[in-house]
Amino acid sequence: MSKVIEVYDLNREAVDKVKLPTVFETPVRRDIIRRAVISSITARIQPQGRDRLAGKRTTAESWGAGYGVARVPRIKGTSSAAFAPMTVGGYRPHPPRVEKVVHELINKKERRLAIRSAIAATAIPELVEKRGHIISGVPEIPLIVVNELEEVKKTREVREIFMKLGLWDDVERVKRRIRIRAGKGKRRGRRYKRGKSVLIVVSEDEGIIRAARNLPGVDVALVYNLNVELLAPGGEPGRLTVWTKDAVTKLDEWLSP
Repeated sequence: MSKVIEVYDLNREAVDKVKLPTVFETPVRRDIIRRAVISSITARIQPQGRDRLAGKRTTAESWGAGYGVARVPRIKGTSSAAFAPMTVGGYRPHPPRVEKVVHELINKKERRLAIRSAIAATAIPELVEKRGHIISGVPEIPLIVVNELEEVKKTREVREIFMKLGLWDDVERVKRRIRIRAGKGKRRGRRYKRGKSVLIVVSEDEGIIRAARNLPGVDVALVYNLNVELLAPGGEPGRLTVWTKDAVTKLDEWLSP
């Protein structure tokens, strides 16, 4: 039997009740979620390869023994070494190959099960806390709010709503832990590393995506665009999620049997 939970307005007052879709009763399969996340990540990796003749387009030949020099191939008419891996312009000994399979494939039914399982995990307080989210001030998990949240157009208003709903502490947690990345990524547009905070799931975007996009760790997604990376970043289920009432209704239409 499906659970009935409260629907809250933007001032934290319970104004309605809604029946949770059956998708929230799906068993949490951490292994399937991990596979789906890895498949999603590896799908974006561009295959790398090298020209098979790179470094080999030369007439260099070894002089052979008896000349008092190493027997590496040398360009004709000179003593410059070529072709060999340790020479200037020589081929690489073990280059990346285009034949390498980087993308981990996953069956369509497994991917859909992973999405259903990740959605179900957002309704389990123990998993949400285990991910590191602060939910001590949140009135209920899963948290369902009125559709007026979709119409918010100012970041200041989103902040005030989060403070009333007890979500702002989790945003502050991410803000405190923003750190500079180690390594070359600093100069490749990936200077800062930051965690994940609240995920807002809406049925329509009437301004909320623009309003919430600048808050650290906060993501906004349309219910039909949900994926495992949003629901379980890094393959760890239990993201702190806020649903609008219409989003839950459409979720039922989309995924429930």
